[in-house]
Amino acid sequence: MTSIFELMIGRQRVLVMENERVVALHKGRVLGIYGPGEHMLPRRGGDLEVIRHDLASVTFTSAYEKVLFDKLPEVASRHLTAYRTGTGEVMVLERDGQIYTVFAPNQKMTVWNDAGPWKETRYDVTGDLSVDPVLVRRLVAARRAELLTNSTVQDGQVGLLFIDGVYQRLLQPGLHGFWSVGRSIQVKAVDLKRQSLDVAGQELLTRDRVTIRVNITAEYRVVDAVKAVTSVKDFADALYRALQFAFRRTLGTMTLDQILERSVSAHAEAADKVREDMAEIGLEILGIELKDVILPGDMREILNQVVAAEKQAEANVIRRREETNATRSLLNTAKVMAENPVMLRLKELEALEAIAGKVERLTIHNGTGGLMNDIVKLRGE
Repeated sequence: MTSIFELMIGRQRVLVMENERVVALHKGRVLGIYGPGEHMLPRRGGDLEVIRHDLASVTFTSAYEKVLFDKLPEVASRHLTAYRTGTGEVMVLERDGQIYTVFAPNQKMTVWNDAGPWKETRYDVTGDLSVDPVLVRRLVAARRAELLTNSTVQDGQVGLLFIDGVYQRLLQPGLHGFWSVGRSIQVKAVDLKRQSLDVAGQELLTRDRVTIRVNITAEYRVVDAVKAVTSVKDFADALYRALQFAFRRTLGTMTLDQILERSVSAHAEAADKVREDMAEIGLEILGIELKDVILPGDMREILNQVVAAEKQAEANVIRRREETNATRSLLNTAKVMAENPVMLRLKELEALEAIAGKVERLTIHNGTGGLMNDIVKLRGE
């Protein structure tokens, strides 16, 4: 409430708290900005206007901002700082050591000096867009990464940086950040480790018009990431199609019997073609294997019958060979016996001995005398 004394002298006392700042106007004219304490301001005619600002709201928004900086620049600069960025600038504004906000190009903000301390760091975004990894982490932690594109390249990988769709450079493993103000930033990570690719159940028609399915496995690694990404849309898909085409072309010119008999050579021929094609897009083929040749059900039954017949024929040949060898051995024995009567009689005695060991009683019709005479006669001979 204005006192009588204040009315007499045409002034009014205005009390400003520590957490406040006051913009005062008299008869529509800006008097200034007033800090903590007691102020006696002109009030003649009752036209004093006091606008209070709480420093908890660190930004200064007022219709009188321009007037203050134009007509009272010293007063304005003592209490306020106006930050603004140019067309090719990004600015990080820190308050008391913590990131407060990030300015995009052509952005302005006025803050109370006493709400600080304040620190600005400006970045030119017309050239290199890279952001230091330490700042990247700070921006992410402060949830002020709206103008930032960040990406992490893992060990065993390499990153390809594209700006507005144009390849720029390779990125090594680690954290990378880029200002994405008005620019399209993309980081494509490419794995350089050994990888495998399966082509399962690939159908093809042999020269003798038998439909078969094959399973193929390839192991590869990327040796030129730029070629692998920029030469084709998807290098893994390109390898998949190359395997399909090479094995179709190679096996399609062979009959089923040739494929089954020459699977190793057919596989090598197809693999060489794939290696040559993939080298042109930055892939090294470490190995290709034709794992399975799968036949239709009826064809499997026919082949099983053929194999069984072949095995039976082989068994018959072996059996006949053994019988022939046994007959030849008997013939040779007979020739020896015919030329040597003593050996023949000895064989007879061996046979007699073997028979005698298996019966309880043996009857000799010729008499023991005749038997012994024959033995004596044999010895004499």
